Amino acid sequence: MSEKLIEIGKSGIMTPFLGMGTWAIGGGAWWGDNDDQISIRTIEEAIDAGILWFDTAPVYGLGHSEKVVGKALKGKRHKVILSSKCGLQWDYETPAYHKSVDGVKVYRDLSGKALEKQVEQSLIRLQTDYLDVCYTHWQTPDPKLYPIEETMDTLMKLKKQGKIRAIGASNVTEDIIREYCRCGQLDVIQEKYSLFTRRIEKELVPVCQELGVSIQAYSPLEQGLLTGKASEDRILPEGDVRNNNPWWKPEPRKRIIAMLKGWNDLENKYECSIGNLVIALTAELIPDLHILCGARRPDQIEDNVRAVKLALEKEDVIRMKEDVNRIGMEYK
Repeated sequence: MSEKLIEIGKSGIMTPFLGMGTWAIGGGAWWGDNDDQISIRTIEEAIDAGILWFDTAPVYGLGHSEKVVGKALKGKRHKVILSSKCGLQWDYETPAYHKSVDGVKVYRDLSGKALEKQVEQSLIRLQTDYLDVCYTHWQTPDPKLYPIEETMDTLMKLKKQGKIRAIGASNVTEDIIREYCRCGQLDVIQEKYSLFTRRIEKELVPVCQELGVSIQAYSPLEQGLLTGKASEDRILPEGDVRNNNPWWKPEPRKRIIAMLKGWNDLENKYECSIGNLVIALTAELIPDLHILCGARRPDQIEDNVRAVKLALEKEDVIRMKEDVNRIGMEYK
């Protein structure tokens, strides 16, 4: 891994830009069955490869992802940066229904009492006594229902107690970021971001830079489309989440696949995969961007890590950006 470390907000926590997301290892209908032993080995190999930041959430597999991560980090917790989330639960109903996960109704609850309980439950599943980063996973649909001031007061209290080291928020707006920062120290947001999903550049990057809040991007490979392994003729099964992704529609998918094939000379030049090029280029788009890549097999970790070691030449960055922007403008 690269020796360059990036601070998470103003927390003093330093990490390489690439981290590992663990949504997929939670399994469930969305991802299919996993072998937990392979998942554990994947996390262990990620640590050996120099990945420090591991991200999970209670709702990933309804607690299963956290349990697997906890087993994998046993005896190694001190070596890593661990983030999980709060704000979603499935033990009781609230006025803020979120969605159904594997037939279980999940609700939002960002009240102080609920957050304290949720963090305690995560710590038990993860077999640790603290989180390096605790994100609010989804925000309240009604500010009067769960005021950010109450949410932040609780998170700041948990921080003082040593149960969390830094506070994050996911799925936010500029106004939500400003309100979090007004009520306490927000260090990082986590948002979907890729070469083709770039709304945060105009909507969130300026306020984050103004307030010293870091950004962690998830789904940088656009649900597998930007790996170079997707095919034009693949028919996605009914219910597949990618059916809701506009970039997976036949025409844009065809154009993107052709673009990636046009980078084969760069693949050879840098002795890397197309996915490596995409991750390295994504890291160039926003200063000090943190990037999460999911993995559930050791070979996926091996490939992801190569992206950190790439030193892209300026003219190649310009060329790839132009290719991306051309397609982005066509389907804007």
